[in-house]
Amino acid sequence: MVVDAAKSGVNSSSSDDKRITPVGKFLRKYKIDELPQILNVFLGDMSFVGPRPQVQAEADLYTEEEKKILSVRPGITDLASIVFADEGDILEGNSDPDLLYNQVIRPWKSRLALIYIQKSSLLFDIRLIYLTLLNVIDRQKVLLKIGDLLKGWNCDQTVIKIVRRDCQLYPYPPPGATEIVTSYPGSKLKSSNSKLSRQVFNKNENQKNSLDI
Repeated sequence: MVVDAAKSGVNSSSSDDKRITPVGKFLRKYKIDELPQILNVFLGDMSFVGPRPQVQAEADLYTEEEKKILSVRPGITDLASIVFADEGDILEGNSDPDLLYNQVIRPWKSRLALIYIQKSSLLFDIRLIYLTLLNVIDRQKVLLKIGDLLKGWNCDQTVIKIVRRDCQLYPYPPPGATEIVTSYPGSKLKSSNSKLSRQVFNKNENQKNSLDI
């Protein structure tokens, strides 16, 4: 990021974010933008595997359910960061990336983070490191493997479909919430598709068993 990038008030970055430096773009292109954080692992501030750290502004929006994510040490990689390694591409070209992030990415990333916390083990961590490396080479294969893993744990079918990208990403309430996010603090925009978002939520509500994780 460029100097004083945080002062822009935008917390979610797309692939075409002008705040990203040429070096940062190179790191992102080859999916190695998290490597500098290895220093934080050696300092004891992070783990190799664990929920990705969030900026304070995003953490402040967490529901009580999502706050469980803050109870464990953050990591360089986990289920959510693998599945949403294309986060920048998803947000690219959007006039309000923070709002879009909270509508179509946060609900699923948070659920995957909560699943990781429930299933956390040394063997699982080793497997996630392997999948992180494989994700650079064969992303589709990795998404299918994670989908099969979640299926074996009897996780919600809606989450599995999102992981496999069997359907398009769509707005959904964060874990522990019943409403889709329609505005973001500090944003000058409000969701232009809030009615559509609610329709999508209502349409799919009968298909879900439980999305508390």
